Amino acid sequence: MMKTILGPDKFRAGTDLYFERHDGQAVTCDDFVKAMEDASGVDLAHFRLWYSQAGTPQVRARIEHDSASGTAVLHLAQSVPPTPGQPVKKPMAIPLRTALIGEESGAEIAPERLILLEEPEQTVTFEAVREPPLLSINRDFSAPVLLQADRRPGELEKLAASDMDPFARYEAIQELMLGWLIAETQAQSPDAAPAIEAVANTLRSNALDAAFKAEAILLPIESMIGDRMEAVDPEAIHAARKKLQKQLLTGIGRSAWKEVWESNSDAAYELTPEAKSRRRLKNVALDYLMAEHTEDSIGYSSMQYRRSTNMTDRLAALKLLSDTQSAARTEALADFYSRYEQDPLVIDKWFAVQASAQRPDTVEQVRQLLDHAAFSVTNPNRLRSIAAYFGSNQWAFHSASGEGYRLLADLILAADKVNPQVAARQLPPLGRWRRFDEKRAAMMRAELERIVATSGLSKDVYEQASKSLA
Repeated sequence: MMKTILGPDKFRAGTDLYFERHDGQAVTCDDFVKAMEDASGVDLAHFRLWYSQAGTPQVRARIEHDSASGTAVLHLAQSVPPTPGQPVKKPMAIPLRTALIGEESGAEIAPERLILLEEPEQTVTFEAVREPPLLSINRDFSAPVLLQADRRPGELEKLAASDMDPFARYEAIQELMLGWLIAETQAQSPDAAPAIEAVANTLRSNALDAAFKAEAILLPIESMIGDRMEAVDPEAIHAARKKLQKQLLTGIGRSAWKEVWESNSDAAYELTPEAKSRRRLKNVALDYLMAEHTEDSIGYSSMQYRRSTNMTDRLAALKLLSDTQSAARTEALADFYSRYEQDPLVIDKWFAVQASAQRPDTVEQVRQLLDHAAFSVTNPNRLRSIAAYFGSNQWAFHSASGEGYRLLADLILAADKVNPQVAARQLPPLGRWRRFDEKRAAMMRAELERIVATSGLSKDVYEQASKSLA
């Protein structure tokens, strides 16, 4: 953000001054900002709020177009939600790269400009806008904010097809999918056709590289969907995501997804950017093929697992198989363990894959992993491979029974006896209890209270758990 605000030349002068002043010293963030100010002559006092104010800023954007005068007025508003210890927030300094795309022409009718949003509300006027504009904002991910833009029907679809900024185009596709997912969790019977068309057009485009395609067509993860909801509903989110995945599979066609998977499977293993991109796209296509656990789709994953010449492809196939109830899952997990038993870091991935599995019995599967001969609570990497991945497995961890909460709390208490710092780092999933329904929140709080009440608890875990309850 500082480079965006200052420009590349002033930012470079700032870094040169920073190293000249502080090379070999122990310094603070403020020393870095001060070097930027002194070298550029730009006052960054307002920008310092990014270092002292917690929470992710939320930005709302709305554009009004007057065809008669040829002007477009962009209305911006920002807010930062309250956080513990900081109930009232000041407006941030938010750099937003912004352009306008012609709705009819698909061209940039107002070239990109940098807007520095510093007030609670600001307006920006664009001149000579002769056709209805599409708002392309926060280009190049110029600020880490949550953006909500008022969009006309069809606007995101057009941006997904024509925006020349990769990040803005990616965001348009993701917003189409997120919009459908949120509506589905609210039982609004949304139309998936716009999202299907955007994904299909992205896949078919010869102008886009494989790396962009792979990232743009990925379904939003369940925790991201939950972040858009007032109260997280894990079951509804999981069901909606699976439903959209199946609609994208069938709407675009199994044969089309299989072609993407096969056409990117024939290259020899290389570490070039192009080869990495093709592997990524191939594995995303396989993920879509596995939206339905048919005999054919499980066969594709098993084939990729067996024929893989690299860890990326083998692990991707293993992860997809781990979600199934098939014999292929059991065979692949056993084979992976026997292949890499002597490599502890790879076996960490074996544990993590199972802790991340999207299965109704994941909680029980994780309990069994805790009794595995290769698991030790004294090994920080091994502990994280289960605790961290299970805690981020939203559907399984937030099982309505509350068993996921108890499992993680038990694991934290066991780890606290040997490594309090690592144990404390596993607490955040329980600390998010306010975001869930009353029943789940009560069960999460109960586990935190049980942890706090434990005799001999370390200072690290006590502080983390007690703050989560405050």
